Amino acid sequence: MNQQYSSTLLENAVNEFAKLPGIGRKTALRLVLHLLKQSEAEVDAFGNAFISLRREIVYCKVCHNISDTEVCHICSNPGRDHHTICVVENIKDVMTIENTQQYRGLYHVLGGIISPMDGVGPGDLEIESLVKRVPDEEIKEVILALSTTMEGDTTNFYIFRKLSPTNVKITTIARGIAIGDELEYADEVTLGRSIVNRVEFTNSFK
Repeated sequence: MNQQYSSTLLENAVNEFAKLPGIGRKTALRLVLHLLKQSEAEVDAFGNAFISLRREIVYCKVCHNISDTEVCHICSNPGRDHHTICVVENIKDVMTIENTQQYRGLYHVLGGIISPMDGVGPGDLEIESLVKRVPDEEIKEVILALSTTMEGDTTNFYIFRKLSPTNVKITTIARGIAIGDELEYADEVTLGRSIVNRVEFTNSFK
């Protein structure tokens, strides 16, 4: 049975919340009713935070992570190791690795992984910009920290081939991350150890 609403405004708000992943209509209604109990100033602040997020957030021109500025705070931090790049699939993976507090280098966000079934090829990802960064920034090591899925491994091999002429050291996170695991679901201790104990990419499957 469809939920009956006494207000079109209420129904519209519920419909918008229900578009979010993992939010059903019952949860959406509960959230909207919660907001109605808040002061007008609090609801304005809530709404304006998302409006500002969408309008003002940018992608770092160096690593493609989300940022408030042209170059993100990680890339511009002089305390980071600027000779090491950790290659990840998406922004969530940057946050996951940062939470381990085991890595102090830079990042490169691909924006996905190679997946022919989904119509995603190398040209759809930030791979060429990675290849350019290695000589331009005098990178000494590239860590491949992609999910240990077939698509992740395919992307790893493609990047490995593209970077081979540069003679940069290429490593991958240790296989403490189970085969088939998405990086964001790994616990921080396991992921941290996998980064610290990373191995040469050419030896990673022996």
